[in-house]
Amino acid sequence: MSRKLLDKARGRLAAETGCTSGPWGGRLSIALVYPNTYRQAMSNLGFLSVYQQLNARADTLCERFFLPDSEDLSEHRKTGYPLFSLESGTFLGDFDVVAFSICFENDYLNLPTIFELARIPLLASDRGDRFPLVLCGGVCAFLNPEPLAQIMDLFAVGEAEPILPPLVDALHERSESRQTLLRCLASLPGIYIPSLYTVHYAEDGTIASSDAQEGAPSRVARQWLRQIDEVSTRSFILTEETEFSGMALTEVSRGCSRGCRFCAAGYLYLPPRERSLERLSADIDEGLCHRRKIGLVGAAVSDHSEIGALGAYILDHGGEVSVSSLRLDALEADEVRILKASGHRTVALAPEAGSQRLRDLINKGIDAAQIIRAANLLAEEGILNLKLYFLIGLPTETDDDLKEMLDLTKQIREGWLARQKTLGRLGTISLSVNPFIPKPFTPLQWAAMPSEKELKRKMNSLRSEIGRLPNTEIHFESVRSALLQALLSRGDRRTGALLPHLARGLNMAAACREEGIDSSFYIHRERDENEIFPWEVLDSGVSRQHLRQEYRRALAGLPTPRCAPGCRRCGVCG
Repeated sequence: MSRKLLDKARGRLAAETGCTSGPWGGRLSIALVYPNTYRQAMSNLGFLSVYQQLNARADTLCERFFLPDSEDLSEHRKTGYPLFSLESGTFLGDFDVVAFSICFENDYLNLPTIFELARIPLLASDRGDRFPLVLCGGVCAFLNPEPLAQIMDLFAVGEAEPILPPLVDALHERSESRQTLLRCLASLPGIYIPSLYTVHYAEDGTIASSDAQEGAPSRVARQWLRQIDEVSTRSFILTEETEFSGMALTEVSRGCSRGCRFCAAGYLYLPPRERSLERLSADIDEGLCHRRKIGLVGAAVSDHSEIGALGAYILDHGGEVSVSSLRLDALEADEVRILKASGHRTVALAPEAGSQRLRDLINKGIDAAQIIRAANLLAEEGILNLKLYFLIGLPTETDDDLKEMLDLTKQIREGWLARQKTLGRLGTISLSVNPFIPKPFTPLQWAAMPSEKELKRKMNSLRSEIGRLPNTEIHFESVRSALLQALLSRGDRRTGALLPHLARGLNMAAACREEGIDSSFYIHRERDENEIFPWEVLDSGVSRQHLRQEYRRALAGLPTPRCAPGCRRCGVCG
């Protein structure tokens, strides 16, 4: 036993307010695991929502697990004390089901550590009937589950609300045999059982076919909630030990109608849906009982049809507003004033690409004049600092495109500083520049990612130029981290073998050498038009034909055609 670890867990639990789990005894026990630290997990609205949904059932018990903080990890290994739940201190292996909530591919690296601390075999083939059933949900489960296919017993493909009730009902009908239970679960909508599929590879390493056993669907369809107004998704648990400790989060919408061709979330959460002001006001009232600031969450928050009234409601009730995104091309002074009144000193805009040619390629649908107008409006309304998000390494990108990014930054800076001087102060313009990653189920899934050398060359060029501009700074995501994310998001079952090597500290190149894997095959190769993708064992709801047409339009610089009202053919409109 480790008194140090147990005391820390009790302290965290005592500092929380909100939803809790019930007592043990006669109920299905589910361990909900976030494969990163407590601080990261408690910022994740999806994780908190699943916890609440499970504990709302009288026949189910759910408790939480996290990757230990670095000092706690050392204590676990020093004492040999197994991983235990926050709520009751029960060991992970003592639960009926272990459910992982995974939203970021780089968190895969923490899985070997979690299984090691839990004394549970990492590979599904090594776990007998005496071990818990291991489930994976979250965005990664319906983006590309294949790198984890040898680890997980099953995946929840889609949104939790339509999947959890029938799944939990079926789990209550426990079978003595794990394989018998898995075959039964395979018939449920949105449940993918990887052990029931055999993948065949061609001589060139691409996938030749994926064969489903009898009783399993050839492709597992993503599930989504038709009416999100029927549910409440908010910060059901509040704690000071999180990235968003000063606010109560509330989901206002799902999906996005913008159709940005690089954005996986924009496609995975189609069709766009929003919650009504009437329903949201109840969540806001509850949040304001605990926090002064309300964080509005969604893929396109400022596209909400009642966003102005929503912000006004929060201010009128003594609160402040924080938003996860702004609609750059339709930003109005009233929206900015709400942010200013809520204490925002920094606001972010996302041009994504510096040149008009590349903005057309990704279907951003905005021009330089709109970007500059939005930046000027923020400055005029007294916002001190501006953050700009850009991608580099987009398909067909040249140095001329980077030059346009620099020119755009200089134009924004000129107008920004001119307006701020009238206020008697000068803020900072920050560029956040990240490598483009061609994600599954997007029109750009066929594209190749530039080499590490080429990305670093472009970064160094931008750093040199931005460094000459006062009151302007630039930050880059790690190229190696981006390449690893690309490998894990675009990989097949073979790439899962890299995780134990990566978890013990090897870099991607060394891990690939250990397993005889060519990372450029997955990352830097333009995919053939007819190539079978690993993730196509799933059906995202958007047709491959539509995505391929969008890729052709992207390379031609053409916008996405708007569908007629009520369209049901393209798979995008819903």
